[in-house]
Amino acid sequence: MKIVIQRSKKSNVIVDNKVVGEIERGMVLLVCMEKGDDLSSVEKAAKKILGLRIFSDEQGKMNLSLKQVEGDVLAISQFTLSWDGVKGNRPSFDRSMPPNEANELFESFCDLLIKQEVKVEKGVFGASMEVNIQNDGPVTFSLDF
Repeated sequence: MKIVIQRSKKSNVIVDNKVVGEIERGMVLLVCMEKGDDLSSVEKAAKKILGLRIFSDEQGKMNLSLKQVEGDVLAISQFTLSWDGVKGNRPSFDRSMPPNEANELFESFCDLLIKQEVKVEKGVFGASMEVNIQNDGPVTFSLDF
C-alpha cells in the first residue's frame, strides 16, 4: 500500500464535469492498493494518517494532527503509484491489486477514518478524475506499508 499525502487548503475531485468530492482544510490522500495488502495494512495506514502531525501550531511548527485542526480528507484511489520506475520508460502496474479487491480495501480504509470522526470525501473508483489540490506549504509526504 502506498499513500501520497498532501496538506491542503482546499481541494476537489471532478468526474464528468461534476464535483463529486470537496474539502476545505485537511489532507488529500492518493492511495494505491498493491498485491499482498490486507486489512492489517489498511489499519496501520489509517492509524498513521490520524497520528501525523503535519499541521502548523501557533508557532508555525508542524505539531498538530488532522483531528486537532478539525481537517477533512479527500481520498483518491490511484493505482499508478504501484509503478516503481526502476526499469524501462513505459509504466507497468503489475504490482497493483486487482480492481475489485483494491476498491474493497480502499473503502475499508476510508471507513476506518470515518469511524474516527473524520469527514472523508472520495473520488470515483476507476473513473477518469480531475483532482484539484491547493497544496498548503507545499507539504507532501509519501508512505509505504
